[in-house]
Amino acid sequence: MDPYSAEGELINIHNHFHQGQFQEVVDYDTSTLSPENALPARVLQLRARIALGQADDVVADVKGEKEPELIAVGALAELTLGKTDSAVKTAEKLAEEAADNNAVQVIGGTVLQAAGKPDEALALLSQHSGNLDAVALIVQIHLQQNRNDLALKEVTAARRWAQDSLLVNLAESWVGLRLGGEKYQQAFYVFEELAQAPSTSSVRTLVAQAVAELHLGRAEEAEAALDQAVKKEPNYTEAIANQLVLAVITGKDAAELTSSLKKADPQHPFLVELEEKSALFDKAATKYSAKVSA
Repeated sequence: MDPYSAEGELINIHNHFHQGQFQEVVDYDTSTLSPENALPARVLQLRARIALGQADDVVADVKGEKEPELIAVGALAELTLGKTDSAVKTAEKLAEEAADNNAVQVIGGTVLQAAGKPDEALALLSQHSGNLDAVALIVQIHLQQNRNDLALKEVTAARRWAQDSLLVNLAESWVGLRLGGEKYQQAFYVFEELAQAPSTSSVRTLVAQAVAELHLGRAEEAEAALDQAVKKEPNYTEAIANQLVLAVITGKDAAELTSSLKKADPQHPFLVELEEKSALFDKAATKYSAKVSA
């Protein structure tokens, strides 16, 4: 039986992880799990600890471990700590030696993609066999590459065999936010259901709901969802970044939010891209500067 299926032992801890409920994952009682599911559960808990900012502790916990799953987790923790070269080296070695391992595919693919190696990540992920986590990551990579067609193709194929899985619903919603039109509303329903139910709500599902609200032109509702997110986690950068976007859209002063984002994450992709575009604008503007003749 698939441990992540509706009848499987890991369905709840797996869903907690993908709903962004990382503390629930860490606190999950794994004492009753069957022996074969103990390691996958530990991997989820370690990944959740990394997401909670405990990468240093995770590196220490997996030091000396021989299982490829735990070596992969160590690489992810190193990446989070800025040790990119070491993390990539480990991920590439695992890709050569254990490419058929589900955790290696997903965690190694995550490391490679984050390090700017999407082709290597996709090559590793493409070796999956019914691994929905791999499917979700493939979809995210295609969306980052602006290949909406490939992302949609991946989701459509997965829907045939995964049916109503949480991950398929999430991946389909990510694609829907890119495709637009009626897909915005469909994505909103998925994110709102997760964000507003106490058993599934998290800062990440609230931000996802807010993004869908923005696409639907509902600024007040988006603001309310983002306010909820910030109350849950004041320094969550994605919530701050989307508050900044909302402020710009609604004509409000975004200076304070920009400062908050810089303080929380100076290298946030939004700030990096904004700086790049500002530099390009300034460069272009010099071509049209007024020439004063004597």
